[in-house]
Amino acid sequence: VQLQAFGGGLVQSGASLRLSCAVSGRTLHGHYVGWFRQAPGKEREFVGCIKWSGGTTSYADSVKGRFTISRDIAKTMVYLRMDSLTVEDTARYFCAAGYGIINTSRTRADVYNYWGQGTLVTVSS
Repeated sequence: VQLQAFGGGLVQSGASLRLSCAVSGRTLHGHYVGWFRQAPGKEREFVGCIKWSGGTTSYADSVKGRFTISRDIAKTMVYLRMDSLTVEDTARYFCAAGYGIINTSRTRADVYNYWGQGTLVTVSS
């Protein structure tokens, strides 16, 4: 499975941005696709994920209500819509895919087998 995240950039606080993750290489049935982020000097953290089969989504508390994950099955694309961005959202954002992840582990980076290269989001005050 290959993933490529894109759509990052420099935005002002309060703005919105949509990241895209192009997935290729195999069917995503049975996979979770997750979004993670890593700010300078900090550990990678879970942002949210979507279960490909059924489309169930989960979010970190820090982004709940502001971020929305969706998918386009035909295009095998996953999107991260980010609203009301703050400077604390500044980070490199990664999409990742994992097969057979149990529900209780979906927030853990180590259960995702495939990772994209990340796209940088910078939010200015």
